[in-house]
Amino acid sequence: MKPFRKHVAIAIDGGGIKGIICTRALMLLEDALGKPAHEIFRLSAGTSTGSIISAAIAAKLSAARMHELYVNVGESIFPRSWRTTFFPLSRYRYPHEPLASALREYIGDRPLGDFWTAEPPTDLVLTAFDLVENRTRFIKPWKEEYKSWPMVQAVLASSSVPTYFPVVAGRYVDGGVGSYANPCYLAAYEIRYVLNWDPTETTLISLGTGRDPGKLKEGEADAFYAWNWIGPVLGAFLHSADDQQVSLVKTFFEQLDFRRFQVDLQQSIEMDDPKSIPALVAYGEEMGRMILNDFTDRAMLVQAAQPPDAKRL
Repeated sequence: MKPFRKHVAIAIDGGGIKGIICTRALMLLEDALGKPAHEIFRLSAGTSTGSIISAAIAAKLSAARMHELYVNVGESIFPRSWRTTFFPLSRYRYPHEPLASALREYIGDRPLGDFWTAEPPTDLVLTAFDLVENRTRFIKPWKEEYKSWPMVQAVLASSSVPTYFPVVAGRYVDGGVGSYANPCYLAAYEIRYVLNWDPTETTLISLGTGRDPGKLKEGEADAFYAWNWIGPVLGAFLHSADDQQVSLVKTFFEQLDFRRFQVDLQQSIEMDDPKSIPALVAYGEEMGRMILNDFTDRAMLVQAAQPPDAKRL
């Protein structure tokens, strides 16, 4: 692995229980570097499950402790009950209380502003979609409107996937509802225009939570009715948006040492499936080896095409 530069930031995708992939990979990175994640990363950005891990980094949890959170309380966060049995007749599948309780136990519930006034200061970017104002909110500890927010409220707002969890404060849902399920571009922007870190002295690590395999056989879509398109269209939107964020960072922040890591899943794994934990741990070990060997995601190889006379334009 190439050495990291002077400043190091991390951005972590959404994905529910698949966050285990990232926590296990971070365990391998901590072992290799001999120091905890909070000493490696001074900026962490996250969406949904990525917000949990990013908040844990800011709260100075070791990667092993983050991993423990997912493994030990996964089933309690996604309990099977009448809500799951009768969904979609119920408004959501899972209550907030088990997740909120786990966050308070592991991460704590300090006001966000405390992280910015700490020494050294820690920056954090969490995404949430505001249904009232129809826009993505970027929750940060140095912003006046968010510095008094309790950490648990901020993380719940970022990770409340519609239909899985209830809306937070009557208006906030998962940040991945917008274009930022992969928050690497947000992290790059924060690096350059808020923290004013020199891009030539900065490394940005971006972690995905697994790329789903194709689900359809050739010609299968020919027989689709209107409702059959919901899953494929949502999947196309999410994966295209993830790769688009990678392309934006490469295009507009060329001097950054930007490294995107992603694993290809052999089978689809739902975000609320604790029974998949052993498989996710194995994927996390695969991602950890990718990080340590600088084996970046294939989305990093995509180059913007230009017409032959682009310079004249």
